[in-house]
Amino acid sequence: MDAIEELGSIDYGKKEKKQTFKQPKQADNYLKKEVELNKTPFLFFPPGKEFLFLGIYFVALPYITGMLFLFFIVAEGKASIFSAVSTDSNFFLVWTVGYEILAGLAVVLIIKNAIMFSIKNSRSVSSRPSRKTGQKRRRR
Repeated sequence: MDAIEELGSIDYGKKEKKQTFKQPKQADNYLKKEVELNKTPFLFFPPGKEFLFLGIYFVALPYITGMLFLFFIVAEGKASIFSAVSTDSNFFLVWTVGYEILAGLAVVLIIKNAIMFSIKNSRSVSSRPSRKTGQKRRRR
C-alpha cells in the first residue's frame, strides 16, 4: 500500500457531519404563488379587464410622469414656459423621459429593499445561538 493511500484510510474515531442548508418551505411556497392583479394595492384592476388596464397604465403613467418632469424641472413650474415646451415635444419623447424616471425609481426601490433584507437577515443570523457553545454570537 502506498503512503498516501494509507493516510487516506486512517480512521480517527470521529466522523464529520456534513452540514446541509435547507431552504425554508416558506420560500418555495412564495415562489410558486400565482400573481393576482386584483390584490395590487396601488392600481385599480376591474375583474376581467386586468390586461386592458395594465396596458393603459403602461402608457399613461410614464407619460404623466414625463409631463410632470417637464413642468417642474424643465419649465421650473411656469405655465408660459411649459406651454412653449409642451407644444414642441412629441408624445414618445415625453413618454420615454417618464419611463426612465419610473424605471430609475423602481431600481432604487429594489436596491433599498435588498439592503434592508440583508440587514434584517444578518441580524437574525447573529442572534442565533452558536452550535458549539450554546451561547449567542456577538454582534459586530
